[in-house]
Amino acid sequence: MADQVLILKDLKPQDVPDDLKPGTYFDFEAHPFAHEALFSRPDVNSVYGAILAIGAYAEQWLEETIDRKKSDQQGLQALSGSAPNEQCHTVGEFEVLLEPGATFEPAHVMGSTGGKPGHCIYVESGASVIGSDVYLDGGSIYIGSGTTVETGVGIKGPTIIGEDCEIRQGAYLRGNCILGRGCTIRGELKNVVMMDKGTFPHPSYLGDSLCGYMTHFGNQGTAANLGIYEGVRQPDKRKSIKVRIGGNTYDLGTPKMGVCMGDFTQVGCNSVTDPGTFLKPYTIVYALSRVNKGFYGPNVVLKNKPMEHGVIERAPLKPLD
Repeated sequence: MADQVLILKDLKPQDVPDDLKPGTYFDFEAHPFAHEALFSRPDVNSVYGAILAIGAYAEQWLEETIDRKKSDQQGLQALSGSAPNEQCHTVGEFEVLLEPGATFEPAHVMGSTGGKPGHCIYVESGASVIGSDVYLDGGSIYIGSGTTVETGVGIKGPTIIGEDCEIRQGAYLRGNCILGRGCTIRGELKNVVMMDKGTFPHPSYLGDSLCGYMTHFGNQGTAANLGIYEGVRQPDKRKSIKVRIGGNTYDLGTPKMGVCMGDFTQVGCNSVTDPGTFLKPYTIVYALSRVNKGFYGPNVVLKNKPMEHGVIERAPLKPLD
């Protein structure tokens, strides 16, 4: 008998298998996360449902939080549609709100054009944004206290950056990004949640993913978020990701997903995970590994050891002319 195929988004939360529940990957009691509410939205029944809801959650949080800050925060400096410093180039409509002690000296600010209402960037006290490119045409941006956004960073809204983060030169946050406290980022992120102390500190790409407490990617580690064959199909003909759990197949409903990484999970240098990979807490992926779609962990090491197992061929070096 063929496996039963279940449409994940149609399942009630109690019918979702443990392998797809947030509690399998993230311990919010041990490591509280400011945006835990993402996982209790009525439209979220699984970790994959949370990935699909990142943008809607971020937009709502930004609107509610910035409106509240406007009313409660004393001493806000407000700029509307004007350059915050002499070197800054601006386009369109936007709003800047700075708490006392915030530094905001970007290179460019792109606001909304064509009569559309502008979005807002809110910078908390002690945060620093210098020489960066800020895009407010698609959503608002929030920068937490103590965070440093270096020269050469690009940030698109909607994006939420927590306290004490380091956004390094060359980072590109393409929108629908939520970072917790103490994150370090240099790569390109799109539609990603990175929980407290998570790090993506080297050049690479991460999209449509959830990363738990103290997760880490080594240099050039990445998570593919679209299957290699799906990339040559027309977008309307791409097949959705399916994963097998027990005797059932679960259809995620879309062709895109990167990785779901539980707390303390690590992906080694130059490793890649297939679309639809789920790594439970304390899963360690060795360098130069390719991890197939599926479920791994918790408390396992995925090893790629070609030298030990004879995959690499050795040959003598001939004398050079």
